[in-house]
Amino acid sequence: MPLHIRPATPADASAISAVIIQSLQQTNAADYSAALIAQVEQSFTAERILALLEQRQVLVALLDQQLVATASLQGNVLRSVFVAPGVQGTGVGRALLLALENLARQAGQTLLRVPSSITAEGFYARLGYAKVREVMEGEERIIVMERAVPR
Repeated sequence: MPLHIRPATPADASAISAVIIQSLQQTNAADYSAALIAQVEQSFTAERILALLEQRQVLVALLDQQLVATASLQGNVLRSVFVAPGVQGTGVGRALLLALENLARQAGQTLLRVPSSITAEGFYARLGYAKVREVMEGEERIIVMERAVPR
């Protein structure tokens, strides 16, 4: 089944929200409390996704015309990289990041940063991102990672 990556549209907001919430509940819940997951979910309602579409370059990945992943770029920062649990580990996330790296390169960026969850730290490390520091946002531990944009 071919993977299709494209810019997100407002019509994708509900599906993006569903993928993010599913990923939070089934994947990130292994590393974060239920209360924190519920709090983070509030940042990714369909209405909030619509607002993010105005602020960031948001991409979606589709398999057989079903939205299965999303990721975004805001300046030189990767944000909201989420892959549906059923397709994690299949290369979808890697393909989305390559597409975002291309957008960053076209925009003249030379360094990408990502505020990684504990859950995704290994994923980013395998793609060449290096840990710069850890920060706490409330009870959420964020691992700030970066990598040079490949030329």
